[in-house]
Amino acid sequence: MGPEWVSIIALVALFVIGTLLPINMGALAYVAAWLVGVYSLQLSEKEILAGVSGDLILTLIGVTYLFAITKNNGTVDLIVRSAVKAVGGRVALIPWVMFFVTALLTAIGAASPAACAIIGPIALGFAARYKINPLLMGMFVVHGAQGGGFSPISIYGTITNSVMKDNNLPSSPMTVFLASLAVNLLMAVVLFVVLGGRRLMSLRADDIDGEVGGEELTEELHHGGVGVLTRGTGTITATRTQALGVKRDQVLTLVAFTLVAVIALAFDKNIGFVSITAAVILAMLSPIQHKDAIKQVAWPTVLLVAGVSTYAAVLTEAKAPEFVGGWAAGLGAAIVGALVLCYVGGVVSAFASSTALLPVIIPIAVPLIANGGIGAAAFVAALAIASTIVDVSPFSTNGALMLANRPDTISEPVYYKQILTYSVIVVIAGPLLVWAALILPGW
Repeated sequence: MGPEWVSIIALVALFVIGTLLPINMGALAYVAAWLVGVYSLQLSEKEILAGVSGDLILTLIGVTYLFAITKNNGTVDLIVRSAVKAVGGRVALIPWVMFFVTALLTAIGAASPAACAIIGPIALGFAARYKINPLLMGMFVVHGAQGGGFSPISIYGTITNSVMKDNNLPSSPMTVFLASLAVNLLMAVVLFVVLGGRRLMSLRADDIDGEVGGEELTEELHHGGVGVLTRGTGTITATRTQALGVKRDQVLTLVAFTLVAVIALAFDKNIGFVSITAAVILAMLSPIQHKDAIKQVAWPTVLLVAGVSTYAAVLTEAKAPEFVGGWAAGLGAAIVGALVLCYVGGVVSAFASSTALLPVIIPIAVPLIANGGIGAAAFVAALAIASTIVDVSPFSTNGALMLANRPDTISEPVYYKQILTYSVIVVIAGPLLVWAALILPGW
């Protein structure tokens, strides 16, 4: 049995075990990477460990550390209140604002993980305060990032168009961009309807803000305010005065957050390095208040992503994607091969970097485009979307960021299962959807 088959079987096994048993899939992935890498691919342990994405791990640690501090000093609450006023208190508009703001960031050139890292924690803060389904809000951010991610000046768009040019394929940048935006917008609409969006249309932020219970007052006190309880007929209301020190910390945190966004997006600096630098500076300014913030870093998520990204590198080293892609190209019907390639892109990208996959998966499609009578622009758009729409997966950077910044209103195991379930649905239905919409009509 060749290494490509061994790696694929091991991938299926770790996914099944991690789903059925309460074992961190990252730990399982490390075991699979070691066994497959050493005994099937004859890699050294150093070569296996070289596959871990240090950039991704640093991003998770830096972003969650920074937002632990932001939450501790009440800045997240301040941002939420201000943004709600901007939409006139209409709760149903909040997810859509998050979707289009994230889409705009990626469309003008921000890396998808950077945009999700900046907008995700804020969006999930809204979800916690205004009783919005956390899965709805988190996935809106990810789909927004992917929706704008294929503009002609974006990272994904630039990579896709360059690969098409290098392989002498006729490119159509706007076709790929608009197709991605349309598919992700459709996914957002479905999520909005299924996950309680219609209920939100009748809600006003003022109504929810007026329902302040004892638990919320405790949070306010934790943020440094001084609260006074007044009991009425079965309700608790609270007023508070904000300590000057907390106001100072909030201003400094807002400045730090703005600088992180500017430096990471405008100057193309690593979001992980920038975030952890900002977090350390804020912690130094208020060391006692933030001494436990590091404990709030999502360490189980870090293990999950580190292990899975390591195994994804082993999977690539075994040439499993090329193996399946070559098999798909050899099928008798080009239209069936196109569907198989869409699924290859979706399944592999759910565990690996979409940015790294695009230059690999598009050239594999060249024989089908050349000999099968399939339009290049539509086929590449379908492959690109199928390979990125699955970034909702908790094993991908964007999905992992949503998991790492989950609101306190939902436990990590529950939120993980929700994201995992949704990502499985997307992996199963997404490639078929884009294939039916973009490739099948022109066949």
